[in-house]
Amino acid sequence: MTTRLRVVSAASVALVLAMSLAAAGCGKYSYGNLKAMKAFKEANDRYRAQEWKRAAEKYEAAIAANPDLVAGGVTPYFFLGNSYDNLYKSTRAGEAENDAYMQKAIENYKKSARKDTDSTMRKRAMEYLVAAYGPDKLNDPSQAEPIVQEMIKIEPTEPTNYFALSKIYEDAGRYEEAEQALMKARDTKPNDPVVYTTMSGFYNRQGDFAKTIEGLEKAAELEPTNPQGFHLIGTYYEEKARKDFRITAAQKKEYAIKGIEAEDKALSLNPNYIDAMVYKNILLRQQANAETDRTKQAALIAQADALRSKAIQLQKGAKAGATQ
Repeated sequence: MTTRLRVVSAASVALVLAMSLAAAGCGKYSYGNLKAMKAFKEANDRYRAQEWKRAAEKYEAAIAANPDLVAGGVTPYFFLGNSYDNLYKSTRAGEAENDAYMQKAIENYKKSARKDTDSTMRKRAMEYLVAAYGPDKLNDPSQAEPIVQEMIKIEPTEPTNYFALSKIYEDAGRYEEAEQALMKARDTKPNDPVVYTTMSGFYNRQGDFAKTIEGLEKAAELEPTNPQGFHLIGTYYEEKARKDFRITAAQKKEYAIKGIEAEDKALSLNPNYIDAMVYKNILLRQQANAETDRTKQAALIAQADALRSKAIQLQKGAKAGATQ
């Protein structure tokens, strides 16, 4: 789960709008309810236009007219909270008006999580609530942890909940607990490649390259016909060989060769995979730099040059096709 959740898609808003109109047609025809539905519709229009302040005003008006307004299991509270969330600017943290926006966002996300009867919206409210306490906003993991724990109780087999918990622990420096949360995600979905790529990202940040590659290889193994998994392995080997100045020349050569092997697997599945060609070209040059045999070095560079030329031609062809 990313902490940069800010805007709900236009399709989601359109769905809520459709539900609100349906509810207006079959709900109570009281003046307060009709007034609330009108304001809700206007708020949705402003929300889709990303006019956050106007949207917030209209959602507030809808709630004032009917605090218990529900349309198709959805209340205005999530969208009111998200409007305030988008008004908040992290660069202005500490300013009273700006900070108030985030507090209002949190307050309304909490109400949405309690009041919405639509399970998808309740989950979304909790996800955005966790993001509000993330490092790029309020940076208060102690507040986010119980929310994620509640999400796990609701959906104990959903790995993204454990990903979120792991990130909270990692950001707080609780690395053992972060790893344990990822292990639980793996236990819930042992055949999900995303679980293993997420684990790899964690181990890479911890500097454990062996476990990083182990996770990436497991993810690729679970999708043997997907070239992207093998290409991802190649990119990690390339970065290791290029950036880690602590390793020996022999290790750089070993990593370059393993990266080439991974890119070869990707290219065997998709011979015109441009990204794989680009990285194999770089890896071939890395191997060449580690070679002492001049003849072999020249052959590797020639192979890299040919691969680079092919990638450039494919890129030109793709651009030409896109302009036609």
